[in-house]
Amino acid sequence: MIASPTAPSTAPEAAGVPERFRYWQTRTLLASMVGYAAFYFVRKNLSVAMPAMQHDLGITKGDLGLFLTLHGLLYGVSKFANGFWGDRVNARVFMVAGLLLSALANVAFGLSSVAVAFGIFWMINGWVQGMGFPPCARLMTHWFPPEKLATKMSIWNTSHSIGAALVVIFCGYVVGFGWRWCFFAPAILAVVIAGLLWLTLRDTPSSVGLPEIKTGSVAASPRDDNFGAFVRRQVFANRTMWLIALANFFVYTVRYGILDWGPTLLREWKNIPLHQAGWMVAAFEISGIAGMLVAGWCTDRFFGGRAVRVCVICMAGASVVLLLFWKLAAPPPWLATVLLGAGGFFIYGPQALVGIAAANLATKRAAATAVGFTGIFGYLSTILSGWGLGRLVDAQGWGVAFAALLAVAVVGTLLFALAWPARAHGYDDPA
Repeated sequence: MIASPTAPSTAPEAAGVPERFRYWQTRTLLASMVGYAAFYFVRKNLSVAMPAMQHDLGITKGDLGLFLTLHGLLYGVSKFANGFWGDRVNARVFMVAGLLLSALANVAFGLSSVAVAFGIFWMINGWVQGMGFPPCARLMTHWFPPEKLATKMSIWNTSHSIGAALVVIFCGYVVGFGWRWCFFAPAILAVVIAGLLWLTLRDTPSSVGLPEIKTGSVAASPRDDNFGAFVRRQVFANRTMWLIALANFFVYTVRYGILDWGPTLLREWKNIPLHQAGWMVAAFEISGIAGMLVAGWCTDRFFGGRAVRVCVICMAGASVVLLLFWKLAAPPPWLATVLLGAGGFFIYGPQALVGIAAANLATKRAAATAVGFTGIFGYLSTILSGWGLGRLVDAQGWGVAFAALLAVAVVGTLLFALAWPARAHGYDDPA
């Protein structure tokens, strides 16, 4: 069984160690949040630049959607591949390197003017972006015990929404200087944040002279168990892991469908100015912060760590909100903002909890691999949310495309419901 957070096996008892441990937990949490938010500045900046790129370069929505799809596919594969390495290498080095390489890819993209170059550099960016989440999964599972992970990792997951909200606001103003500055300015910021991460992050408690967190686990501790066999048992042969990974495909289709196409959708379908649309999409992200925090707290407080059950409730709520947004043909801007905010509140619960569920089921020994595995399904979703949605809008218009997003949310709800009996974690699995 898991040791109590107040037991000697979980909280170091040596003089001064508990205070130092709490300090480093807080420092690691905040630094990794800032660092991952910076990854969004050099990943989700394209959505604001797209309307201006269409106007200046004559690029179609299908082409732009293809960029999003290729980027997402490479990101998903990279997140999976780097997740395997992320369980074995220094998290600080890995995260800083990924952020610097992404900044370089953004500069190259901003200097380009032809579709082929755009595609190549955005695919490269997709790969190096996959170096962001795995080290964070390693950090969180090594610095926080599993019985607190849903709450703490939900706090960490707000970095997604903070980064995505700030970048659409930031680039909504920067684009006035030309769409290329949507890539140059975020790249400069990413380099600065990379330097701060190098100064503030450390890999594990033992790297700063603190004892590692003990789980009292049979599955997480034995080193004579082959790592590959452990990963196969806890990740690839785990029915629940497959269900939540498949459900993650539909969570991310909805999330990126709104986040990537939101400014264009609101401008063309709802006739809202681009700068105002940026604030409205930001409301989707900001409300997502509250959704993640509430979902994580409810998971630990009311559901005994069973994150999948909270995902069912959240996805059902997201489906209802999308239905209302679709049926209201011309809502006033304030109502559209409220509905988008409600959608963000519900969709970001599962977005955060899938990673938490995967990490707990796989234990800290294979957390990055499990998160990468579920992540690859999430980013395969860009086939639908990027290229697929772009082609559907070109052929049928925004009304049909948004109805497709609604159907996607319903399927995601059903998949999570199939995983309702899932256990809270895998730490008491027999080795």
